[in-house]
Amino acid sequence: MSTTQTPPVLAAELAQAWADIQRYHPELPDLAAPESLIGESSSACGHELSFERLLHEAVHGIAAARGVRDTSRAGRYHNRRFLAIAEELGLDHPEEPHPSSGFSLVTLNPEAKRRYRPTIERLQRALKAHVAATSSETTRAFRGPAARHGSSGGGVRVKAVCDCGRNVRVVPSVLAQAPIVCGGCGKPFRIPEVMGAA
Repeated sequence: MSTTQTPPVLAAELAQAWADIQRYHPELPDLAAPESLIGESSSACGHELSFERLLHEAVHGIAAARGVRDTSRAGRYHNRRFLAIAEELGLDHPEEPHPSSGFSLVTLNPEAKRRYRPTIERLQRALKAHVAATSSETTRAFRGPAARHGSSGGGVRVKAVCDCGRNVRVVPSVLAQAPIVCGGCGKPFRIPEVMGAA
């Protein structure tokens, strides 16, 4: 019973945490589908689901809103433009970029930890409850960041686009579960290659 309630609760907490970030950074677009982050692995970013990961995704959101290209190599390499926005949002970074992912491994700085402390604590409680609920069914049922070594390789994110030209990176299996709707035009995001093949 608790398992069916946990994903909506976690999605609501993710949406609330995103709204908390928007309070400090109003240009951040709305989060189209919080639940898309729940089962999605983030091999490019190297983060499991956490507030730090959410703030990382917010950097990409602000970059998109500003029309800034913050990654290359199919979204894997996080460049210095990503880094500049990450610093604005309270994320620290290593001195040197990682050879394949650039500056993707950012961490919360002390000021951001203080600012978002209540948000972080709420989200950690929701994540803990989600993990407990999903692992109580069966260890193999949960396909989140900790389970990215599955045989299907379904954790690789691809670009999906909407009618107004915005794009998001998403795991195809997540997009197949339910539409992810653009907050700008209200149309669903689609994977171009899939559209062409269909």
